[in-house]
Amino acid sequence: MSKVTTKEFNAIIEAELPSAADSGIYLRDIDEGKAELVLPYNSKSLRPGGTIAGPFMMMLADVCMFAVVLSKLGEMKLAVTTSLNINFLRKPSECDLVAKGNIIKLGKRLAVVEVSIYSDEEIVAHATGTYSIPPQL
Repeated sequence: MSKVTTKEFNAIIEAELPSAADSGIYLRDIDEGKAELVLPYNSKSLRPGGTIAGPFMMMLADVCMFAVVLSKLGEMKLAVTTSLNINFLRKPSECDLVAKGNIIKLGKRLAVVEVSIYSDEEIVAHATGTYSIPPQL
């Protein structure tokens, strides 16, 4: 069972992640160590060539990783990204993107997460990242 609910995490997006909120990113589902987010299709997120710009997919992946980490730890706003690597695999369709993330390893100070991003149920990008977990006082 996740330590944050869908409603709680969507409230975090609205209150604490203004860029994600402005792009319409929302959490669709969360469970312990897993999260699924959606980036609604918007022509403002396109780059030349008619594809969704990489920074939007990177933001989606990062917010998904944050949700995965909080699903394990509870609301911990100072858990921050220390690294993010993304591979763009193919051009997304003109539709919403879905990010599915899961925990690879959770230690005392670091969490390693992976995210697959889908367009029309076909993987279009894969990201891995590390989050720094603040010490518990």
